[in-house]
This record gives sequence, structure tokens and C-alpha cells, in this order.
Amino acid sequence: MKADNCIFFQLAKASQTAIKFMGQKISALNITPVQAMVIGFLAEEDQIMAGELGKKVELDSATLTGILDRLETAQLIERKGNPDDRRSVKIHLTKLGKETGLEAKRLIEEANKEFLADFTENENRELRGLIFKLREKISR
Repeated sequence: MKADNCIFFQLAKASQTAIKFMGQKISALNITPVQAMVIGFLAEEDQIMAGELGKKVELDSATLTGILDRLETAQLIERKGNPDDRRSVKIHLTKLGKETGLEAKRLIEEANKEFLADFTENENRELRGLIFKLREKISR
């Protein structure tokens, strides 16, 4: 099979290209693209339970725990016990985390626009629709 005919190869290469592009855009923040996505979500909704955050960012708990460990080491987040449920933990942005989260969110939005700048509005909508359709198929 030729690489050009393998959808899995093409999707993997497209994903690598996108992650590399985003990584370059957020490099000044000294965090990875996945960390930027997580902290960007937290900038939108701070003090969220870890399980709820995992659902929003679509990461399993083991992967999210590692990301949160690194964000905590970088002093961008704090984990605090949930007074309503001692078994759960809430994730809080630190002052530096709030600043970084807002900047990450801004840079990600900017990167989205720049990455898709060569597409027409219709092509952009179609691409997102096709990606959504693929993700829906897998999640069934």
C-alpha cells in the first residue's frame, strides 16, 4: 500500500503537522501543546474537578494526571480537596497559571486561524465536519 492511499498514514501526518505548528506558536510559554490545551480549558473554567476536566479535554485519568503533575511542578495549577466530596480534587489555576492560560488560549485561537488560512470558509467548515464525522464513527 502506498502512503498516499492510506488514510491512517495521512491522518497521522496531518496530526503531526498540526501539533508541530501549534507547538511553535506556544513555544514561548514553555509548555507542550497538550498542556496548553488543558490550561486553556482551565482559563475558561477554573476550579473544576479533575474528572470533569478529563471529560472536557477528552483525556483518560492517567494521561491527565501526568499533565497536571507537570503543570503543578511549573506552578501553574494547584490541586485542592473538594469540600463537597473528599474523594475528588479540584484544579485551581495559580496567578501565573491564569496569565499563562489566557495567553495559551489566545495563541491557540491565533494558531487555528493561521493554520487554516489557506482554506475558504466553506472548506474550513467541510474539513471540521469531516473530522467530526470520523470522531463520531470511532466513538460509537
